[in-house]
Amino acid sequence: MSTDAFTQAGKTAVMQNVHGTITFLLNYPPFNLMETSHLAWLVEHCQLRFYATGDSIIRPQDGPVQYFYIVKQGLVRGERMIAGQDHPDTTFEISAGECFPLAALLGERSTRTEHLAGDDTFCLLLPRNDFVRLFSMSLPFRDFALRGVSSLLDQVNQQAQAQAAETLGAQYSLDTRLADIAVRSPVTCMPYTSVRQAVREMNEASVGSIVVVDGQRRPQGIFTLRDLRSVIADETRNLDGPVDSVMTPAPFHLPPEASAFDAATAMTSRHIAHICVVEQGRLVGVVSERDLFSLQRVDLVHLARTVRQAGQLSTLAALRADIRRLVDNMLAHGASTAQITHIITLLNDHTVCRVIELCIEEHGDPGVPFTWLCFGSEGRQEQTLHTDQDNGILFAAESPQQAEMYRRRLLPLAERINQALATCGFSLCKGNIMASNPNLCLSVQEWQERFEQFIRTTTPVNLLNSSIYFDFRVVWGDQADAKAMFARVLERIRGNSLFQRMLAQTALTHRPPIGRFRDFVVARSGVEKDTLDLKTQGLTPFVDGARVLALAHGIAECNTLERLRRLRTAGAILPLDAAAYEEAYHFIQLIRMQQHQAQDREGAPFSNRIDPDTLNNLDRRILRESFRQARRLQASLMLRYQL
Repeated sequence: MSTDAFTQAGKTAVMQNVHGTITFLLNYPPFNLMETSHLAWLVEHCQLRFYATGDSIIRPQDGPVQYFYIVKQGLVRGERMIAGQDHPDTTFEISAGECFPLAALLGERSTRTEHLAGDDTFCLLLPRNDFVRLFSMSLPFRDFALRGVSSLLDQVNQQAQAQAAETLGAQYSLDTRLADIAVRSPVTCMPYTSVRQAVREMNEASVGSIVVVDGQRRPQGIFTLRDLRSVIADETRNLDGPVDSVMTPAPFHLPPEASAFDAATAMTSRHIAHICVVEQGRLVGVVSERDLFSLQRVDLVHLARTVRQAGQLSTLAALRADIRRLVDNMLAHGASTAQITHIITLLNDHTVCRVIELCIEEHGDPGVPFTWLCFGSEGRQEQTLHTDQDNGILFAAESPQQAEMYRRRLLPLAERINQALATCGFSLCKGNIMASNPNLCLSVQEWQERFEQFIRTTTPVNLLNSSIYFDFRVVWGDQADAKAMFARVLERIRGNSLFQRMLAQTALTHRPPIGRFRDFVVARSGVEKDTLDLKTQGLTPFVDGARVLALAHGIAECNTLERLRRLRTAGAILPLDAAAYEEAYHFIQLIRMQQHQAQDREGAPFSNRIDPDTLNNLDRRILRESFRQARRLQASLMLRYQL
């Protein structure tokens, strides 16, 4: 049969089975969001074409793309020549329900990648003119064509939000602008107003704060009920004195465009209950924690305050359940995974600080000022509910002898803190990466030497340690020595291309679980059979890749997403690539977080392993694309460092 005859036969077959093809497409986005009439129109204008394994479907040299392709059966593989390689590299795989090549069609250009049939494959082909017509008719199709995976992520986030909201019985948004919730006529007074008069005005307005402003309504300070209690408790204070003598000066403020989430996190981290909303230097509103509660029912600020004021370890341990419930709450409020992990880490930080304080109160001050460091996911502010301890201690010492003496004083306290944290739900580190380990209770000079040894001697152990300790952050204590020490370390790394190359090689250790000829690569036997690891195989390639590039460019920031943003700003990563990596990282983290939430509700142990067959088509598709982005990041490291 000639090619034309075969094409016509295929087209006739599709016309005869419009209903079956529509049913097939309804299983995949964006077609599942399209109106039935538009979907039927699409099917009626398609051709069905067969490609044998290895056949070229479209090539760069073919000129501007003439068809929009939908894979109905089989597998399409994208191959592109990479500089420095003598064979093409597989950059992506497209399976049933997916389509291509949108960017080339929209740009009216040829494809930059050759598309080959990875298996015997059937594709639905929509002529370019009909693609343009469908683009104008269907809003969901147009949105997908323009935004691709980003539009699919919107669907997933909406589903996650709806599922969480169903549990809570309500749905609100943490993205609400402060301009929409702030008290727009806040109670104010001048600096010379008496404390008594200020309190009277607060009482008449039934508010918990009054903002002290100058003649141009620029905030000079804020006076709250908490300040009033301090005034009353101090017998030397005079209620008839000026309010500016007892106010909190230079109050924290945010612009009207900031979100409710921004306000909640600021209240949590700064231990405040009111935030001024300021535009062009002038006060336009005030937001209180009560405003956030009434609008969104988010008990974040209250929970953080309860943690910081806990009087005993048992209280802190009990509050871990409240933090788990808060995650469900935030999902229902539309919070992103980055916001949620940031909040979890923030509350964990409060817990760690309070544990340290309680241990010092109970066992006595060791008499040595120290700084509590955290490493790994806590250092990156990327913790989920399932977390263990990675911490250390830094202190100042003038000599090795003094360092040893201080260490002997600090280690018993460190042991008590590690055990207390375990009581509060932070598992002891199996690798003993804890402050109670003498090798991690070090002076500034000793830490400096330890980091320099990692850089100088690139053994497998040191490279592994680098991937842990270079994601570090101060949780408790003075930050100055730690920041100065790490700044010196960064300078050493920037000048050591060999260390960068070896670190990049280590970043390739964990490969994304997708194969050249199949969907996902899963474990084949044992208790992990048919599963893959979302953390090690999915998130770690992004974490490791971003770390290598950030250290190479002197970026001190540890958070993975912030590293990617800084790298984009520095021109080290193309903007489109950085956006794709961020979206992929967000999605894998979302799937992982949803699984942890389900495990917690069921009383099951936390696990990062998942059977991809348990996911719906949309989640499977985006997860596969997310793993491909991880592989692209690793490929860029291989090219950059000639690995």
